[in-house]
Amino acid sequence: MTAVANGADEWRSWRAAAREALYGPRGFYRRPEGPAGHFRTSVHVSALFARAVARLLCRVDEALGRPARLDFVDMGAGRGELVTGVLAALPAEVAARTRAYAVEIAARPEGLDHRIEWLPEPPRPVTGLLFANEWLDNVPVEVAQTDAAGAARRVLVRDDGTERLGDPVTGAEAEWLRRWWPQTAGAGWRPEEGRRPGGEHPAEHGLGAEEGLRAEGGHPTEQEHRPEEGLRAEIGLPRDAAWASAVATLERGLAVAVDYAHTRETRPPFGTLTGFREGRETAPVPDGSCDITAHVALDACAAACPLPGARLLSQRAALPLLGVTGARPPLALASTDPAGYVRALAGAGEAAELTAPGGLGDFVWLLQPVGIPDVLAP
Repeated sequence: MTAVANGADEWRSWRAAAREALYGPRGFYRRPEGPAGHFRTSVHVSALFARAVARLLCRVDEALGRPARLDFVDMGAGRGELVTGVLAALPAEVAARTRAYAVEIAARPEGLDHRIEWLPEPPRPVTGLLFANEWLDNVPVEVAQTDAAGAARRVLVRDDGTERLGDPVTGAEAEWLRRWWPQTAGAGWRPEEGRRPGGEHPAEHGLGAEEGLRAEGGHPTEQEHRPEEGLRAEIGLPRDAAWASAVATLERGLAVAVDYAHTRETRPPFGTLTGFREGRETAPVPDGSCDITAHVALDACAAACPLPGARLLSQRAALPLLGVTGARPPLALASTDPAGYVRALAGAGEAAELTAPGGLGDFVWLLQPVGIPDVLAP
């Protein structure tokens, strides 16, 4: 594929290069086959996922007192697979009150349900459920790497994927590293800088820890923090801003972000930037030929929206709360209803894939209620 930038020899920041490669006129997300032609999300694995989101929307509906108009916003909608599945799974009475929106930069697919409004950005105000499945991981970010002196420098890239180190990371980006990815923050990091002004901890604002997911870990001493050369980080400021902007559209309801994620105490030492093409992981080359993605610091995204009740939950914990389990059907069903047994067995297999440790079950859900109680409380 022809490079999407002005020239293959041009050095650019990863954020600029990825933005053009993904969303430019000839970018990856403009391709006719859509994301499903290159990788499978939970939406593509099984209709069970859309049904679970439909159940979640019904719970939000109940918490809102069954309003005359109930909004469902699908952020990063791809080709409308999730929003279509949710509408199909809703009870008729709820579907009649639901206004469905697909937020996507690609053109509206032909034949999409006429009830779905196709938008380049979320509507406002929203009363209902805003659901962002694998959206934030494709919000481009800057990449930083420590040099021989332990200082964090911006990584520059050419269209063929060649990299070199640029200027030191400064300003708001340096502050973000100190607070959220301190092992790459460079000299001068102080333990207290990992906390909010006033000393608050995200857990004190409702960002709970479940199944090993924590908002922030312990604070190493300055002596322990000696960044070695080659450590990498993805600076999540654009994702924090994107999520805060999306949540701000909610008047009342629930915002959910689902992505591969990590938290402050479990940041990977060499980052997670990668590419996907035709179902396989590949080098992240910003020429428009592949997806470019990186795991999300969802704890930082949550802190960008100072609202009570936010929490992180693994997908393997969230989906069972919405009726998706991998339990095998009773064997007796095979003799009384063979076709039903086969269907139930297939559903159990799909549910197991959606919740599998080491796979889709490791996705993290960020739940951010606005003016309603926690609708996923056990």
